[in-house]
Amino acid sequence: MTAAAALIARFAGSRLLAASTLGDPDAQSVVLGEGADRLDVVVIRVGGAISAFVNECPHAFTTLETFDGQFLDREDPDILVCSTHGARFRRGDGLCVAGPCRDKRLIPVPLHIADGEIAIAATSR
Repeated sequence: MTAAAALIARFAGSRLLAASTLGDPDAQSVVLGEGADRLDVVVIRVGGAISAFVNECPHAFTTLETFDGQFLDREDPDILVCSTHGARFRRGDGLCVAGPCRDKRLIPVPLHIADGEIAIAATSR
Protein backbone atom coordinates (compact mmCIF):
# COMPACT_ATOMS: atom_id res chain seq x y z
CA MET A 1 0.00 0.00 0.00
CA THR A 2 1.38 3.42 -0.93
CA ALA A 3 1.73 6.16 1.67
CA ALA A 4 -1.12 8.11 0.03
CA ALA A 5 -3.39 5.05 0.02
CA ALA A 6 -2.60 4.45 3.70
CA LEU A 7 -3.52 8.04 4.55
CA ILE A 8 -6.74 7.84 2.53
CA ALA A 9 -7.65 4.63 4.41
CA ARG A 10 -6.69 6.21 7.76
CA PHE A 11 -8.98 9.19 7.14
CA ALA A 12 -11.89 7.14 5.72
CA GLY A 13 -15.12 8.60 7.06
CA SER A 14 -13.54 12.00 7.77
CA ARG A 15 -15.64 15.02 6.83
CA LEU A 16 -14.06 17.23 4.18
CA LEU A 17 -16.59 20.03 3.75
CA ALA A 18 -20.23 20.92 3.31
CA ALA A 19 -21.33 20.55 -0.31
CA SER A 20 -23.01 23.97 -0.05
CA THR A 21 -19.59 25.66 0.35
CA LEU A 22 -18.40 24.32 -3.01
CA GLY A 23 -19.40 26.43 -6.01
CA ASP A 24 -19.84 25.14 -9.56
CA PRO A 25 -17.30 25.14 -11.07
CA ASP A 26 -15.07 25.24 -8.02
CA ALA A 27 -12.21 23.42 -6.29
CA GLN A 28 -11.10 23.68 -2.67
CA SER A 29 -8.22 22.22 -0.70
CA VAL A 30 -8.94 20.50 2.60
CA VAL A 31 -6.10 19.40 4.89
CA LEU A 32 -6.55 16.58 7.40
CA GLY A 33 -3.95 15.67 10.00
CA GLU A 34 -0.46 17.09 10.34
CA GLY A 35 3.17 16.15 9.92
CA ALA A 36 3.69 12.66 8.49
CA ASP A 37 -0.05 12.02 8.89
CA ARG A 38 -1.06 15.04 6.77
CA LEU A 39 -3.43 14.48 3.85
CA ASP A 40 -4.20 17.40 1.51
CA VAL A 41 -7.27 16.75 -0.66
CA VAL A 42 -8.59 18.89 -3.51
CA VAL A 43 -12.39 18.59 -3.81
CA ILE A 44 -13.83 19.61 -7.19
CA ARG A 45 -17.33 20.34 -8.47
CA VAL A 46 -17.98 20.88 -12.16
CA GLY A 47 -21.41 20.49 -13.77
CA GLY A 48 -22.79 19.13 -10.50
CA ALA A 49 -20.30 16.24 -10.38
CA ILE A 50 -18.10 16.14 -7.27
CA SER A 51 -14.73 14.38 -7.21
CA ALA A 52 -11.48 14.56 -5.26
CA PHE A 53 -7.77 13.87 -5.59
CA VAL A 54 -4.74 14.01 -3.35
CA ASN A 55 -3.46 17.58 -3.80
CA GLU A 56 -0.02 16.58 -5.05
CA CYS A 57 1.45 16.83 -8.54
CA PRO A 58 3.16 13.57 -9.58
CA HIS A 59 5.96 15.57 -11.21
CA ALA A 60 7.47 17.64 -8.39
CA PHE A 61 5.30 16.40 -5.49
CA THR A 62 4.14 19.94 -4.74
CA THR A 63 0.54 21.02 -4.18
CA LEU A 64 -1.29 21.88 -7.38
CA GLU A 65 -2.05 25.49 -6.43
CA THR A 66 0.54 28.15 -5.78
CA PHE A 67 -2.21 30.66 -5.09
CA ASP A 68 -4.94 29.51 -2.71
CA GLY A 69 -7.91 28.11 -4.52
CA GLN A 70 -6.49 28.29 -8.05
CA PHE A 71 -6.90 24.73 -9.35
CA LEU A 72 -9.15 24.86 -12.40
CA ASP A 73 -8.25 26.16 -15.84
CA ARG A 74 -10.17 29.41 -16.29
CA GLU A 75 -11.26 28.51 -19.83
CA ASP A 76 -11.86 24.78 -19.29
CA PRO A 77 -12.93 23.82 -15.75
CA ASP A 78 -12.61 20.13 -16.66
CA ILE A 79 -8.83 20.67 -16.44
CA LEU A 80 -6.86 21.05 -13.20
CA VAL A 81 -3.60 22.96 -13.57
CA CYS A 82 -0.48 22.56 -11.44
CA SER A 83 0.79 26.09 -11.11
CA THR A 84 4.37 24.99 -10.35
CA HIS A 85 5.25 23.71 -13.84
CA GLY A 86 1.97 23.91 -15.77
CA ALA A 87 0.98 20.24 -15.80
CA ARG A 88 -2.66 19.80 -16.87
CA PHE A 89 -4.87 17.03 -15.52
CA ARG A 90 -8.32 15.82 -16.60
CA ARG A 91 -10.84 16.28 -13.81
CA GLY A 92 -12.60 13.02 -14.60
CA ASP A 93 -9.70 10.63 -14.09
CA GLY A 94 -6.70 12.74 -13.01
CA LEU A 95 -4.67 11.86 -16.10
CA CYS A 96 -1.96 14.38 -16.99
CA VAL A 97 -2.60 15.39 -20.60
CA ALA A 98 0.10 18.08 -20.91
CA GLY A 99 3.22 19.10 -19.06
CA PRO A 100 6.23 17.44 -17.46
CA CYS A 101 4.34 14.45 -16.01
CA ARG A 102 2.31 13.55 -19.10
CA ASP A 103 0.47 10.21 -18.75
CA LYS A 104 0.86 10.09 -14.96
CA ARG A 105 -2.21 10.51 -12.75
CA LEU A 106 -3.35 12.33 -9.68
CA ILE A 107 -4.32 9.96 -6.86
CA PRO A 108 -8.13 9.75 -6.59
CA VAL A 109 -9.83 10.07 -3.20
CA PRO A 110 -13.12 8.15 -2.92
CA LEU A 111 -15.99 10.25 -1.63
CA HIS A 112 -19.19 9.63 0.29
CA ILE A 113 -21.78 12.39 0.00
CA ALA A 114 -24.78 12.35 2.32
CA ASP A 115 -26.96 14.97 4.00
CA GLY A 116 -25.05 17.76 2.26
CA GLU A 117 -21.68 16.64 3.67
CA ILE A 118 -18.69 15.45 1.64
CA ALA A 119 -16.49 12.86 3.37
CA ILE A 120 -13.77 10.41 2.43
CA ALA A 121 -15.46 7.10 1.65
CA ALA A 122 -14.37 3.80 3.10
CA THR A 123 -12.03 2.03 0.72
CA SER A 124 -12.32 -1.64 -0.19
CA ARG A 125 -9.34 -3.75 0.78
